[in-house]
This record gives sequence, structure tokens and C-alpha cells, in this order.
Amino acid sequence: MNFKNDVEAVDALKSRYDVLQAEIKKRIYGQDEIIKQVLISLFSRGHCLLIGVPGLAKTLLVNTIAEVLGLQYSRIQFTPDLMPSDIIGTEILDKNREFKFIRGPLFANIILADEINRTPPKTQAALLEAMQERAVTAAGERFQLDRPFFVLATQNPIEQEGTYPLPEAQLDRFMFSVWLDYPEYADELEIVRNTTSDFTTELSEIISAEEIKYFQDLILKIPINDHVLKYAVSLSAKTRPETKLATAVTNKYLKWGAGPRASQYLVLGAKTHAVLSGKYSPDIEDVKAVAKTILRHRVIKNYKAEAENISVDQIIEELL
Repeated sequence: MNFKNDVEAVDALKSRYDVLQAEIKKRIYGQDEIIKQVLISLFSRGHCLLIGVPGLAKTLLVNTIAEVLGLQYSRIQFTPDLMPSDIIGTEILDKNREFKFIRGPLFANIILADEINRTPPKTQAALLEAMQERAVTAAGERFQLDRPFFVLATQNPIEQEGTYPLPEAQLDRFMFSVWLDYPEYADELEIVRNTTSDFTTELSEIISAEEIKYFQDLILKIPINDHVLKYAVSLSAKTRPETKLATAVTNKYLKWGAGPRASQYLVLGAKTHAVLSGKYSPDIEDVKAVAKTILRHRVIKNYKAEAENISVDQIIEELL
């Protein structure tokens, strides 16, 4: 990519994002904010957890995004009998009687971890290493995963029978926890009209892996004012009960708060949100725009909040 300076590169990313969003919306209706959050996560080098009831097109959304990004894509259906070797890969004895490593579906750019909470902790831990280290260990050898590497996991919040809740350590590896809601009436009308006829949508590849890597590096160069940086770090600190910056709401309703990774993601998310909104540096509004999806899976309510039916989002709203 031959840009004269970073300002020109930022303008190019904003332009490319607009085209990306328009292309995805040809197939996904009424989920504009969800699309934006997923793309923010991608350009921030984060991973994304999509939570929603069945039938909200979570899997279709991921398939569509993979198609327009032109990246190598793997879909892993997580089940109770899935083993780490099923996703990482395994050694086999070839015809020359030598051991050969056969790569599993984790060796791709975009991973759809479908119903991630249906697999045992052992397999969840294998995914955890890949998400954090961008590498996997198999047969005593370490294999680096290709960049960009982006995990989009889906989870059904209704059926908890036969599931293995994600440990807090793994939840913390996801940059965003995005809740999908039911579509508006007009959007649902459009969905049903198009999916119950012979209507088909051909999507174009908008951006390459090399461009994505370039723009991910560009986000790190975006300047941020000290007062915005302090606001992001203070926001994380406010969620930690019985600490210096804890608020009355925090001490009353929270058991655990967000760690330093939340502060890092708030800054990265704000930078990306600013660029995709046509700005050259983030402000406090950009931090607020990504705060809920970054913090909601990192804070744990106490019994008082449960008893009074106070949601995590309500508590975050108070802190904002």
C-alpha cells in the first residue's frame, strides 16, 4: 500500500470500511451496529463473542464477513466430544513411516467457533492458547498461526443443559461480547421476503489479508490525547470494588471488576471506532461507544445485583 502519509491511510481505511459495510448489508439486514462492532474488533486485532438466540443469523453474519474479506475461513462446530487434536491437528504416520503433522481447522485467518460453550474445558483451553498467543503447540512443536487471525465465537444464551460455561480467563480473551437482538419489524419483513424466494446475492471481495494487516498496524499508530487515555483507564478502574477509584454503584453491585486488558481494549477500540467514524484521533465519545461490549463480560455482579435484577449493562451505564 503506497500512501503518502498516515492521514491518507486513515482516509483509505474509512473509505474501505464504508464499502465493506455496504457489501455485508446486501445479505445481513438490520444489524448495522453488530457489523460495525465485529469490524472494529477485526481491525483492533481482537476476537469477538456473539451471543444471541437461535435464528438471528449469527453464523450467516460470520460467513458473509469472511466472504467479503477474502480471508481463509474455517467453521468449527463445537460439541461435547470435540478433542483438542480435532481443532489443532494431529500427527499421522505417512507411507514412508515418518510422522507428519496434519494441520487442523485452526490454521485459517477467520475461525467461526460455533456454540463454543458446548465443548469441554480441555478443548476450550486449546482455543485459548491460539487466541492469546496466535500460535498452537502440537506434538511438542510450536506452530505460528497466519496473520490476520480472528476468532468469532457464537453462544446460545438459552439452553444451558449440556454446556460448559466459558471460564473468566477465556472470556477475557474476547475483545467484545456482542448481544444480538431480534430484528425490527421492517428488517424481518425484508429478511423473510428474500429468504423465501429465489433471491440470491453475489458478494465481492473488498479487502485482502495484506491490507487488513496494514490497517491493523495503522491503528496502533493513531495518536490519543492524555485525557482520553486517562478516561479509558479510569473507566476500567472504576469497575473494581473496594479500590481507590471504585464508585458507590461498583461497591454496591459488583463482585469483581475488569483487569488491565479491558483498558488496553478500550483504547484500541476507541482508536478504531474513531477512524471508522472519519476522525484522526479518538475522543471520550469513542471510548463510550465501545465500553459496553468490552466491559460487560469482564465484570461480575454480586448477589445484591442479582436479587434486585440489576443488569451488567445498567451498571456500566451508571459508570459512563
